[in-house]
Amino acid sequence: MGDCALRFGSVASAYERFRPGYPDALVDEVLAFAGRPIRTALEIGAGTGKATRAFARRGITLTASDPDEAMLAELRAHVPPEVVTVQGSLEALPLTSRYDLVFAAASLHWTEPGSRWWRVARMLTPNGTFASFGGQVHLADDDIEQAVRVARSDFLTTDDIPSPDGTAAAAPMQWPGTELVICDLFTDVRQSSIERRVVVSADSYIGYLSTVSAYLELPQPARAQVLTRIRDVLPQAVSVSADITLHLARLR
Repeated sequence: MGDCALRFGSVASAYERFRPGYPDALVDEVLAFAGRPIRTALEIGAGTGKATRAFARRGITLTASDPDEAMLAELRAHVPPEVVTVQGSLEALPLTSRYDLVFAAASLHWTEPGSRWWRVARMLTPNGTFASFGGQVHLADDDIEQAVRVARSDFLTTDDIPSPDGTAAAAPMQWPGTELVICDLFTDVRQSSIERRVVVSADSYIGYLSTVSAYLELPQPARAQVLTRIRDVLPQAVSVSADITLHLARLR
């Protein structure tokens, strides 16, 4: 993972408080795709355990990894004690264990392109399942979204995370599916979407933005200023779109 991934530890409590979790429907889809019992799983870039706990509730023996000890400390406060935690990026994890499932929740883009797929493949049991899922949070009201764009324009042209391989947002297959379909280590690549619409307070939305990498990369005074400007143009509550895109593949 790149250096920016390590900065999330400074906002671990905000990450836990303001980032949305993952629904049971997502776990159901992953387990149905596997087509066999999932007894063991490894999570890459587990953060504060938003996805960890969703899978742990299914009785899976789970190992949660993250390069930032502050994130893992927050994770341990929220997951069952039997979840094993390992500090390390995907590139630093030992290749000595194999799992029925390896998954990444909004973290795969921090991994190294040249090594991620062969490393994941080495960590999977025969015919094991890989899953990657996540999605960006957007304001559902176009007028409010435009007001926010203007408010942040002196600091950021966008706060979106670009596709790591440049895939257009309108393309039928999104990243990392675009890489998986041409990787000879995996087969049966699938993409699906789970729709989420929620209403949150303006302060909660600002709390969410405080955990987004585009803002974390700003110097602290600039970050505080832009978040204040955004807060000033928001109503007391906002509707947000937080759709999840899920990619699944099977070890060949």
